Amino acid sequence: MTLALGIDPGTATTGYGLVRLEQEGSLVAVKYGVISTPKDATAPARLEMLYDQLREILAEYQPDTAAVEKLFFSRNVTSAIAVGQARGVVMLCMQQAGVEPYEYTPNEVKQAVAGYGSADKRQVQEMVRTLLGLDSIPKPDDAADALAIAITHLNTKRY
Repeated sequence: MTLALGIDPGTATTGYGLVRLEQEGSLVAVKYGVISTPKDATAPARLEMLYDQLREILAEYQPDTAAVEKLFFSRNVTSAIAVGQARGVVMLCMQQAGVEPYEYTPNEVKQAVAGYGSADKRQVQEMVRTLLGLDSIPKPDDAADALAIAITHLNTKRY
């Protein structure tokens, strides 16, 4: 059994998803959700909150492996910088926890989960629900994205 942590980074909202690969090859959602920070907090304070809460998740669940979404080019430079800062905090937390951070682009995640690199968000979310045997699509979207990243990583590492 392997436990993977997937992270969809952001300053306001960071999605996380823990997925376990069972001996027989099935995937099980262990925990998922979001780390949210208040809009009125300063950027350094938000990054510290992200750091503290992610450290708690890593300490509690002790994943064997982890993956984070790669930053893709954004037209909005300000939001790209903020996401880049959040990614840095996430990768630092993983490194400090002794879990090497792997990275996947959004298209790699779509290809791995939905079988099509240009799949829309709804298709990916439905495949996450199906692959994990969930009754409904995980909410919010950031948590579903994080689960998709964990699934991608587990399936990529397997081969």
